[in-house]
Amino acid sequence: MAPVFFAGGIMSVQTAKQVYNFNKLQKRLRRNVGEAIADFNMIEDGDRVMVCLSGGKDSYALLDILRNLQAHAPIRFDIVAVNLDQKQPGFPEHVLPAYLDNLGVEYKIVEEDTYSIVKDKIPEGKTTCSLCSRLRRGILYRTATELGATKIALGHHRDDILETLLLNMFYGGTMKSMPPKLVSDDGKHVVIRPLAYAKEKDLVQFAEAREFPIIPCNLCGSQENLQRQAIKAMLQDWDKRFPGRIESMFRSVQNLVPSHLMDHQQFDFKSINRESGVIDGGDIGFDKPDVAPRFQQDDDEAPEPGERLQIVEVK
Repeated sequence: MAPVFFAGGIMSVQTAKQVYNFNKLQKRLRRNVGEAIADFNMIEDGDRVMVCLSGGKDSYALLDILRNLQAHAPIRFDIVAVNLDQKQPGFPEHVLPAYLDNLGVEYKIVEEDTYSIVKDKIPEGKTTCSLCSRLRRGILYRTATELGATKIALGHHRDDILETLLLNMFYGGTMKSMPPKLVSDDGKHVVIRPLAYAKEKDLVQFAEAREFPIIPCNLCGSQENLQRQAIKAMLQDWDKRFPGRIESMFRSVQNLVPSHLMDHQQFDFKSINRESGVIDGGDIGFDKPDVAPRFQQDDDEAPEPGERLQIVEVK
C-alpha cells in the first residue's frame, strides 16, 4: 500500500483514511453539541457544569466534547465530573478515578449503597431500573448543591429522545419525551442534555476510536426495560431499511403544529370559525409534505450554521 507523507512523517493510506474519518466524526459531534447548547441556551458564562459520568460511552463522550468546548468557547465555564458508585458487586472502583486523574479534571466520586436498597425493595426477577433511577437522581441533585453546580449535564442522545417519545406514545398515551433542558424534580437545578442532537451510532464510533475505559452497565444484574429494548430495535431496523426516517422523526419533535393535532388545551379549537382565516395551511393533512432542501443534505455536506460558529465550531 502506498505511503502518505504528512508533516510529522509517513502513514499508510488506511491510517490516513481512519484519521480523516475520525476527524469528520469528531467535528460532527462537536457541531451537534455546539448547536444544542446554542439553541437551548444550555451553558452560560460563569456556569459550573456537573457532568454525570456513568462509565458508559455517552457520558465519556459528553465530558470529552464539553472539555474541548470549554477550551475554545467565547464564554467561561467550569466542569466537575461526578460518578455515583452504587456499590454493585464487581464495580471496578479504580477505573474512573484513574481516567479522570490522568485528564486532570476536577471530579467527585459519590459512594452510596443504593444497590442494597433496590435489591431489598424489588422482588427477584423484576426490573430495578425505575427505583434505582429515582434514588440516583436524588443523590445527584444533592451532590450538585454541595458542589455549587449551576447546571447538571446528562448524556442522553438523539436516539434516547426518540425512544422515550415512542414509549410514551405506545404505552403512556402522551406525546412527550426527554427535553433538552428542564428544571430538576426538586425545583432547585437546571438539567441539560448537550448530546440531544447526537446520533447514538456516532457516539459508538467515537467511543471506540477514543478507547474510553467503558464500564459495563449490567453489573446490577437487572434486565434493561424490555419495552425500551423493543423500541430501540425497531428504530435501528428503520434506520437500516429506510435511510432518513429517523432524521425526519427527530425533526418532527422540533416542528410541532398544535393546530393540526388534537390537544384542545394546547390550541383553542373551540373559537375557530369562518372569520378565523386559514390556520397553518388549512386542511393539508393528506398533502405530500414539503422537505426543506437543507434536510436533504448529508450532515457532513450541510452548510455551516453561520453566526453560531462562535460556539459550534470547536477545533
